Amino acid sequence: MDEHQLYTVSIYTENNIGLLNRISAIFQRRHINIESINSSVSEIENVTKWIMVVKLSEDQMKKIIGQIEKQVEVIKAYYHTEEETIYQETCLFKIKSDLLFNERQIQNIIKDSYARIVTVNKEFFVIEKSGRKEEIDLLHRELSVFGIMQFTRSGRIAVTKDEMKISTMLKALQH
Repeated sequence: MDEHQLYTVSIYTENNIGLLNRISAIFQRRHINIESINSSVSEIENVTKWIMVVKLSEDQMKKIIGQIEKQVEVIKAYYHTEEETIYQETCLFKIKSDLLFNERQIQNIIKDSYARIVTVNKEFFVIEKSGRKEEIDLLHRELSVFGIMQFTRSGRIAVTKDEMKISTMLKALQH
């Protein structure tokens, strides 16, 4: 039995309108939820890198990578296990300012979680935390007790432990 596990999918593409819809439709047709998604410039000029996190079997993953690579704008797609990647997520918490001064425990939570305060005013303060999903989830649970005014988190950003051959391949094509 092919077991479901989390995969980090890296997709190198031209930056074209509508591509996200077509890629997400590939997952949607198979009833696979995308846990997180991030899009940014890559190490290669004019190439966008998408990072998606999905939970499925390796057989399904291989089929989906094949489907993704059939999209005209997709240069190359890869998938990696948790062990093969170095990854982080970032989040922001907005909390009432009086708690920062009246609840000593909040200051300790911030310090112990290696989060940092990015802004403080009379009404609220904002904490930023980067780390693994579990670390962010823990901080969220600890701060929820006091009340969170707003919360947002990024999708996963990741690099592979092994060299990505695409970088060398695309640099060669640019010359």
